[in-house]
Amino acid sequence: METFIILLSLFALAVFLGVELITKVPPTLHTPLMSGSNAISGITIVGAILAAGSGSESGVLVQALGFIAIVFATINVVGGFMVTQRMLGMFKRRG
Repeated sequence: METFIILLSLFALAVFLGVELITKVPPTLHTPLMSGSNAISGITIVGAILAAGSGSESGVLVQALGFIAIVFATINVVGGFMVTQRMLGMFKRRG
């Protein structure tokens, strides 16, 4: 139970710091940060694939959470690339 409280406190702190960081970033830096976020999500996908494809010793819960992580990280990567492409399209010359 003590470990759960520590992990929950750490999660709450990470959420708070994440919100504070994102709200302080100027709009001109959002696209470069999205590129970094895509790289991190790519690493998350690899870890989630390993968790989802793990053997029977880890249990169904780990496999289900791995699958959910794959779905969410993939949505993040695809959305990040869509936003990046849209932002880059704004800098193309028209003519």
